[in-house]
Amino acid sequence: MNRINEKLNKDGKLLSIYFSAGYPNLSDTASIIQDLEKNGVDMIEIGLPFSDPLADGPTIQASSTAALKNGMTSDVLFNQLKDIRKTVSIPLIIMGYFNPMLQYGVEAFCAKCKEVGVDGLIIPDLPVDVYDEQYKSVFKKHGLINVFLITPQTSKERIDYIDSISEGFIYMVSSASVTGSGDGFGDAQTAYFKRISDLNLKHPQIVGFGIKDEHSFKQATTHAKGAIIGSAFIKHLTSHGTEKISDFVENIKA
Repeated sequence: MNRINEKLNKDGKLLSIYFSAGYPNLSDTASIIQDLEKNGVDMIEIGLPFSDPLADGPTIQASSTAALKNGMTSDVLFNQLKDIRKTVSIPLIIMGYFNPMLQYGVEAFCAKCKEVGVDGLIIPDLPVDVYDEQYKSVFKKHGLINVFLITPQTSKERIDYIDSISEGFIYMVSSASVTGSGDGFGDAQTAYFKRISDLNLKHPQIVGFGIKDEHSFKQATTHAKGAIIGSAFIKHLTSHGTEKISDFVENIKA
């Protein structure tokens, strides 16, 4: 069984952390992953930097730009991850845009993911139907779960379609804005979380966008299996480097 599904099958709410590979420093990627697992994070999303990150807010965009300047590429990331499974057992997901994967070659990219122990991909700009028609067999061949996003504006018909072809969790975007915006969740967002929960989908939901502390984590996970924190963690890395990761995780899971 894929590590993502093993984790989803366990009791309790899941904390997933996103960070940009190669930030703050090019060589920090593996040590950040190791420290996050050591401090109780359930799943990690490794951002593959891209020059035109449409869904990312200013914090993640800035970290992505810095990582590119540091020299991060797909090949560099795969090289950094080649021994990661000697020390890390939790699910690892690469989140990135489709253009770098196309340039690398989708088959070759998926093969490298399998080789280094990546469990899944999140590709916000790869349309669900294009994946289903053209790339699903490649992902399945290499044991990769592709995670799809829904928003408050996603139709019931589209949600049902996504649920029908999903194999892990559904990434529930908390709002239609970019990452890193907002301050907690209002009535409209909590109603949206409950509305999706009441659909009783086959696949669990994990909420992303707008989670930054213990309060927003608890709000997000009242009706969902887990939550993803990105911008707030990157701000922590910007302020503190890689030395105080334990403090950040403790404040979320207090």
